[in-house]
Amino acid sequence: STASSQAASTAAPKPDPRVGLRAGLMNAAQAAWNLRLVAAAPKPAQFMNDSDPGDFGFLNSDLTFTGHYVIQGNFHGLQVWDIAKPAKPVLVTSYICPDAQNDVSVYRNLLFVSGEDFNGRLDCGTQGVQDTVSKDRMRGIRIFDISDITHPKPITAVQTCRGSHTHTLVTAPNDTANVYIYVSGGAPVRPASELAGCSALAPDKDPNSELFRIEVIQVPLAHPDQARVVSKPAILADLVEPHSHPEAAQDIARNDSIVAAARAQGAFIARIRGTDRVLRPRVIDPLLEGIVKARGNSGPPTATDSAALRGAIKSIVDTLTKPTTPLGPGGTRPGPEQCHDITVYPAIGLAGGACAGYGVLLDIRDPSNPRRLAAAADSNFAFWHSATFNNDGTKLLFTDEWGGGLAPKCRATDKPEWGADALFTVSHDTLTFRSYYKMPAPQTPQENCVAHNGSLIPVPGRDLMVQGWYQGGVSVFDFTDAAHPREIAFFDRGPMDSTKLVGAGSWAGYWYNGYIVSSEIGRGLDVFELVPSGLLSQNEIDAAKLVHFDQLNVQDQPRLVWPPSFVVARAYLDQLARSNGLAAGRIAAARGALTSAERQSGRGRKDALTQLATQLRGDAASAAERAKVLAVVGAVTDLANATR
Repeated sequence: STASSQAASTAAPKPDPRVGLRAGLMNAAQAAWNLRLVAAAPKPAQFMNDSDPGDFGFLNSDLTFTGHYVIQGNFHGLQVWDIAKPAKPVLVTSYICPDAQNDVSVYRNLLFVSGEDFNGRLDCGTQGVQDTVSKDRMRGIRIFDISDITHPKPITAVQTCRGSHTHTLVTAPNDTANVYIYVSGGAPVRPASELAGCSALAPDKDPNSELFRIEVIQVPLAHPDQARVVSKPAILADLVEPHSHPEAAQDIARNDSIVAAARAQGAFIARIRGTDRVLRPRVIDPLLEGIVKARGNSGPPTATDSAALRGAIKSIVDTLTKPTTPLGPGGTRPGPEQCHDITVYPAIGLAGGACAGYGVLLDIRDPSNPRRLAAAADSNFAFWHSATFNNDGTKLLFTDEWGGGLAPKCRATDKPEWGADALFTVSHDTLTFRSYYKMPAPQTPQENCVAHNGSLIPVPGRDLMVQGWYQGGVSVFDFTDAAHPREIAFFDRGPMDSTKLVGAGSWAGYWYNGYIVSSEIGRGLDVFELVPSGLLSQNEIDAAKLVHFDQLNVQDQPRLVWPPSFVVARAYLDQLARSNGLAAGRIAAARGALTSAERQSGRGRKDALTQLATQLRGDAASAAERAKVLAVVGAVTDLANATR
């Protein structure tokens, strides 16, 4: 029957084909539903460690778009892909510049890149920085001229006190002479001897403390070489430490096992916030080199040098990670000292800040002085990571990067509220929690998986989002009803390795001019295309493709606007048919009237469309979905007004 076929076309496949996929580097098994893989471009050789595919120093990171190019960050530098033919991405240039995490954004001919690594160099050299204090170190924002995108040309670097883990390009509707950069830096505060004015003291000890602030860079478009920090708004001041859940028992046991094995091999171990951690070579090597240099020598460190560092490592780590001074008689500690990422929506004057222990709503009408309006905490969230508004600004989604991104947090034993998205409605300066969404397919312990970056898909009348979940793949979901989000499409691969966790998967899935582009951190660049289904019609997909960007930075969220088009009206009618929001006979009549009007031109088309709009306006009064019927009226009226 028609009803049963409709139900079949909207039901998710069972059993879920994402479960039990074969492992492999470039030949892992794949599963897809309502999403088609168009291209899978492998990493270039210079951005891959063949002996260790999960090498942290070669992970792909975020994406930005300009024209038919996508610029992909990587902890080893930058890659520029030409996606004029989406099925055949072409690498047009790669730029070696090791740093963490080389987050990227563009504006006209300018490229902005984040850096916060202790070894990041101003000259982008691969030799690192040995000195504890050095004029060669770069922690902040690099600015490039990409007028010739095949040869990025450094313009300047704006040094910041905590480096830049991520950054957000901010366009101001009332300031066309400048763009702004909101800097979210997760590194320890630099010593004042390396960058004047930096202070790690608590605000009550030093009013110029870097704690609880972001840094705002102003970039004069006529003279980007004069970019500078113009303010340091304390958007996190006065928040208290939120409650969060403990680690899962199996993760505690796994970490204990890893630490024990590493200790037996002579690795450096430190206790960080109550948990023993293995310190990576990228942390230890510069410290050892500093000890060698301090005694006036060069060359590899000796056993005596290693012993000296072992004796000092606790003090070093405690200094870098020490908790802030307790507040009040109850010993309540302050909240987060920095944000992880901020998404701005200049058209509505708001931003969503994902700030470790809180999600915050900001007023950004004065872009150099953002002001906190509201803050939300949730004990199910371990680390507020990123944010996305819906198009009308009435909803705000936050992600939780529980485990830091390189841990398996989508196992069958993991709670669906942990490592998920939290959906809020926004009303004036109030955030109201509505629900969680988590990619529903359980993943293996060999797959790092947690909520990560995504963007809206511009289907009119619906709030759709595509999102990367690392080795949980790419998930497309509908959060039009914020209390009941629903997955409508997905793509997933098996793990990189069936015997151990090797970091990989989708850092981000972003919609750009008709396609979904995903940064696969271990494998390369993926391009996808939506496939019509009972959950998403061809008209809706075609309407989404009408929204064209010349450039796109997802964290500088643009307002989505659709040009007058018959397919937009048909997309709304498809939605009414799916939800039974209008009588079937009236939908059929409206579809017929649209087809008839489209065959006409000039005055005949205009009159036919005007008549249809009038009829639909009358239908709206008794329709189950009055607002959606009025959306069709608006689309038809726009068509009539555009007809000459």
